[in-house]
Amino acid sequence: MPDLVPGTLVTQGLKETLTIILAGGQGHRLHPLTRDRAKPSVPFGGSYRIIDFTLSNCLNSGLRRIYVLTQYKSFSLERHIRQGWQLFNEFMGEFIVPIPPQQRLGGSWYLGTADAIYQNIYTLERERPRHVLILSGDHIYKMNYAKMLAQHQESGADLTVACIEVDADDAPQFGIAAVDDEQRMCGWQEKPESPEPIPGTTDRFLASMGVYIFNTEALVRRVSKDARRETAHDFGLNIIPSMIEENRVFAFRFEDENPGNGVAYWRDIGRIGAYYEANMDLTAPDPHFKLYDENWPIWTAPVNVPPVKTVSGKDGRVGEARDSLVAPGTILRGSHVERSVLGYEVRMGEGSKLHDSILMGDVVIGEGADIRRAIVDKHVRIPPGVVIGQDPEEDARRFTLTKGGIAVVPRGLEF
Repeated sequence: MPDLVPGTLVTQGLKETLTIILAGGQGHRLHPLTRDRAKPSVPFGGSYRIIDFTLSNCLNSGLRRIYVLTQYKSFSLERHIRQGWQLFNEFMGEFIVPIPPQQRLGGSWYLGTADAIYQNIYTLERERPRHVLILSGDHIYKMNYAKMLAQHQESGADLTVACIEVDADDAPQFGIAAVDDEQRMCGWQEKPESPEPIPGTTDRFLASMGVYIFNTEALVRRVSKDARRETAHDFGLNIIPSMIEENRVFAFRFEDENPGNGVAYWRDIGRIGAYYEANMDLTAPDPHFKLYDENWPIWTAPVNVPPVKTVSGKDGRVGEARDSLVAPGTILRGSHVERSVLGYEVRMGEGSKLHDSILMGDVVIGEGADIRRAIVDKHVRIPPGVVIGQDPEEDARRFTLTKGGIAVVPRGLEF
């Protein structure tokens, strides 16, 4: 367990902080991976679900009161939390609890991020936290939220927004903040076509990470006021701009907890291309995002399956995997795997080849199949000799094919 930020003020602040993870997104841009599951429950890195990284940040930061707001096809997400994240002591007031939409304040589903909080105001009234930490359940990064809370308290902020520097190509995808020398926000642009750069630069921009710490009173007042208006009910579009004008709003500069080269690692993997690249990042010989890090462990649900097994084929060819992540239960029979991520209980047939690809759990690859630059979802059986990733027209006819040429084979597809 990593060391937390020292100090009685922060320790008490952690106890008085309620964490809410927004995990109800439909994830249109990750389709077909989100056809049958919520975006935060999409498998990632062979052994994990996307939400494991946000939850692990909470655990490593000393946060023990967590609500997960679910909505879209939430069964697999709720099951994962139930099986893998019942780690806390309820008698000590610790919990991780999924909350589906209650529709207590109307008949609609969540209309936006701010509306999701508004529809759960009764939870804030019951828990009575001093601070509310609001997180997204679909980002890959390591962050000590206790450091952010320390700045929030010391600055006397009503709202603190975690921010990271991005380049000109990425800036239009995010909310962009302008700050003064004390990091107090003095301007905000939501997904601007012509973003305002950081002073002293022409190509660096301060982007919101979707991580917020509110004083509870300020949060309740703002989302309640927003609910009475015709708005998008969104933090970036509505809540933050209105608070900059009337409240103390500060930026917190992201501090990466990865040991490494000093380049901050944070990935929004809401698109197929970004999801694929983040998985491929892990196959590098020395990846910047460290899964094998005792100081900042990533937890997930335990799976009771046998170890990985390599088997020689009939011609003596040995099953092998190079620069790859291979989850337990997988059998490589006279097959070759390179720069790929394999989930639980994959079966690679004799003479099959896999390059630059992601296989989720319970995938069977037939003898002699050749797969390149593909994402194969769970419970897929690929027949012997099938080729994927070499004929774009054929791939587009059979599967979803991204602009970057990544073939996505949907869950349970029958050839």
